[in-house]
Amino acid sequence: MFDAALSALGQVMTAGHLLFLVVGVLVGLIVGILPGLGGIAGMAILLPFLYGMEPTAALGMLIGMVAVIPTGDTFTSVMMGIPGSSASQATVLDGFPMAKRGEAARALSAAFASSLIGGLIGALVLSIAIVMARPLVLSFSSAELFMLTLFGLSMVAVLSGRSLTKGIAAAGLGLIIGTIGTAPATGEARMTLGIDYLYDGVPLVVVAMGLFAIPEIIDLLKRGTAISNSTPLGGGWLRGLRDVLSHPWLVARCASLGCVIGALPGLGGAVVDWIAYSHVVQTSRDRSRFGKGDVRGVIAPESANNACQGGALIPTLLFGVPGSGSMAVFLGGMVLLGIQPGVTMVETRLDLTYTIIWSLALANVVGAGLCVLMARQVARLTQVPFAILAPFMVMIAMFAAFQASRSMADLVALIVMGAVGIYMRRFGWPRPALLIGFVLAPGAENYLYQAVQFYGTDWVTRPGVIIIAAITVVSVFLGLRFGAGVSSEGESDTSDMRTRGRQIAFAGLLVAVAAFCLFESAGLSFLGMVFPLTIGLLALAGALGVVWAIRRGRVAEIHDDDASAAVAGEWSGRELYLAVFGGLVALVWLIGFVPAMAVFFPAFLIVAGRVRPLAAGLLTLGAVGFISGITWAMTLRLPQGLIAPLLF
Repeated sequence: MFDAALSALGQVMTAGHLLFLVVGVLVGLIVGILPGLGGIAGMAILLPFLYGMEPTAALGMLIGMVAVIPTGDTFTSVMMGIPGSSASQATVLDGFPMAKRGEAARALSAAFASSLIGGLIGALVLSIAIVMARPLVLSFSSAELFMLTLFGLSMVAVLSGRSLTKGIAAAGLGLIIGTIGTAPATGEARMTLGIDYLYDGVPLVVVAMGLFAIPEIIDLLKRGTAISNSTPLGGGWLRGLRDVLSHPWLVARCASLGCVIGALPGLGGAVVDWIAYSHVVQTSRDRSRFGKGDVRGVIAPESANNACQGGALIPTLLFGVPGSGSMAVFLGGMVLLGIQPGVTMVETRLDLTYTIIWSLALANVVGAGLCVLMARQVARLTQVPFAILAPFMVMIAMFAAFQASRSMADLVALIVMGAVGIYMRRFGWPRPALLIGFVLAPGAENYLYQAVQFYGTDWVTRPGVIIIAAITVVSVFLGLRFGAGVSSEGESDTSDMRTRGRQIAFAGLLVAVAAFCLFESAGLSFLGMVFPLTIGLLALAGALGVVWAIRRGRVAEIHDDDASAAVAGEWSGRELYLAVFGGLVALVWLIGFVPAMAVFFPAFLIVAGRVRPLAAGLLTLGAVGFISGITWAMTLRLPQGLIAPLLF
């Protein structure tokens, strides 16, 4: 084994392999920086280039790309409040507030350094697991995987802040949205409203971008300032490195969590950052700064999501079972190269296996090093007046959302979810709780159905189920006791007691959604009905609890950060900006994506950003050229509109 590892290291350090590895790293950083694309899209982009390549060089390029996407996506998560991918959602909670107060470089460098260490730990764990992990991975059945989804939902107790009832209702709403589409057990349509787009469910990219990107863009436009409240960046990037070095055990613990979660097929990066974030909150003595800009809230998820890649490779290489969506595409790439993953490959091609491990470690070093060097320069974007950055962010958000299913309905769903996110933010509803519910809904239903089918009611007595259930109970207890200070929705307005009617009206909408879920589930067969009926009751109970608490004047439930403006009869501007973005979607539908951006950019820059016409024209030309170049290079597609096909 030692000889195979040394032989693989020699292969990895050759000029050809290093060249392709760096190419993969650069592509991964670009894909990571562009919000919403993520590992699946990036891996799919590289697949056509694999034909005819030497296997080790091709694997180096693939590993180089997939290893650094969780590193590159930190830029948008920290500086713009937009999750670059599903693996960087929790980073937004503390990374973005740090950028707002002028600590973007510190947050980025802390994220990159912890990503580097986490990635190296992931590679180390993978090298050990090649020999030892087979019995452990095989011991997890659908019953244990279902309990892990419940463990993920238990994090709502931490992320609900002052109001657990709002957290329960928000998680229930996320579960409802995640259940839209066809029932996995019976194929029955659920809550589709007869709309073809909804039969496959709402894409994760659309939900995440709508909940986080649109509200943050509009909130910063409303403020009329730059992202950061202070000008000098100082030596923040060095301070971020010191932050990581001062929390070595936190990095080690969260990286270990990332490896374990990544090794469980079907979970992966979508939940690992939330589990790591929950862990750091529960194990910290001072929790007052979480959700407001605590660097530990950046270090924990970033350590975990990079280590997750090493964990996800364990079932992929050992059993040919992809540990995540991106690993599924990686698996397809291996087959294209004539490599059949599995225990046989580990036994007969150990040198190739260690080539992958060394490539993973080296890619993390190269990627993190490049990002640390870029952090100070890229963080300066937070000093640009936000009215100038906003159209670029809106363009990227719509570009990423459209790639989800390449339907105009993606953009409509983005605006709808943006409206939901805006009012959740305004009224203090925890958006991360909704996102957790949405992410875990498909897996929870599938695993529960399979557990009952395979084991009947005996699945609840399995030792693994009991152990995970006990851990979940402890997690809920710690979350209820220590999570009240965690909030991602900012501070409330002093006049919030006077706008309780509006807060009740919003909660009433959630009551209506839960009631609709119950109504729809009543007409389904038993297997198709059980899950939506259960989560509908959960969401209904939570939403009714919020209505009752607001009517009683319970302070923990009352939140409105636009209360003073509403009492004074003024308009905050949120609805106006949302209407503008909705109009942009209509313009895209009419004339196409590129022409619509060519109209929207100069108009927005001149009116909202007060940019001179010549400068607005140059910025528009650069933006349109950039998005056209990305579309061409990545062989993607943009909406053509109704008029273009008629003219050409």
